[in-house]
Amino acid sequence: MDNTVISKPGFRVGFLLIDGFALMSYAAAVEPLRAANLLAARALYDIRHIAAVGARAVSSSGALVEATADIGGSADYDLVIVVAGGDPAAFRDERVFQWLRHLSRRGVRLGGVSGGPVILASAGLMRGRRMTVHWEHAAVLAAISPALMIERSLYVIDRDRLTCAGGTAPLDMMHALLGEHHGAAFTRQVSDWFMHTEIRPSGGPQRAGLAERHGTNNPLVIQAIEAMENHIADPLELGQLAHLADISARQLNRLFREKLGQSTMKFYSDLRLEKARALVAQSPLSLTEIALAAGFAGSAHFSHSFRRRFGVAPSSLRR
Repeated sequence: MDNTVISKPGFRVGFLLIDGFALMSYAAAVEPLRAANLLAARALYDIRHIAAVGARAVSSSGALVEATADIGGSADYDLVIVVAGGDPAAFRDERVFQWLRHLSRRGVRLGGVSGGPVILASAGLMRGRRMTVHWEHAAVLAAISPALMIERSLYVIDRDRLTCAGGTAPLDMMHALLGEHHGAAFTRQVSDWFMHTEIRPSGGPQRAGLAERHGTNNPLVIQAIEAMENHIADPLELGQLAHLADISARQLNRLFREKLGQSTMKFYSDLRLEKARALVAQSPLSLTEIALAAGFAGSAHFSHSFRRRFGVAPSSLRR
């Protein structure tokens, strides 16, 4: 069964702007959606702007954005992205936190850009989710919440959470989101619109590129691996990976065996287990929480797969 998310007309995206937000980060997140509407000649995305305080939000450079929706109003969103800058750890507006928690309970997908992931973490919404944040805020966030799974990546998509380091990185994150909704061909049109022809993987400059790490520069294999890294906790099926790469499942498997020496899904399983091993060694999360974060249905299946891959039980590695 293909569970790839398909954006319906008017996919509802709210941008919650915290005063002092970075204008570049905000523009890099919202403009691809505007361009998608323009290129499709219909409203694929219903874009709304929400000010944390008052009727407008002010950026770090003094630019004003008028609010078109209110906190505490309708929760009929598909995605709400928090954009913040300055000192997001000092933001303590419980009204905002309560609204974000309300959205989460209603099943709304939540995102954070630049300092926005700090706001989500402060609201208690990043427990058990992989995340990233602008390097300026990473040390403070880790000190405040040592149990968080913080990665030094351009962006991280983990199930119902999207977090992004900011700057121009939202262009890459929104490329991944548009790809989930509308496929690779349309997404390339949007990226070309901004002359953003070199799409960066979620791991970004903090790590070697996917081609260097995996020893292949085949674009279809790289695209499939990127989709895998964006779906660690909610693994995609072979058909979904092939759909995102715009080829058949049989062709994708052939490419993986030819370029990487193993099947697509074996590579995917190993990728998830490598992520789990890092969490076992570096995080205080329980093994059950790590199993879920790595896309395993339960701790027993996780432990069996971990032992088969690494030769030891995850509990012994932690000791």
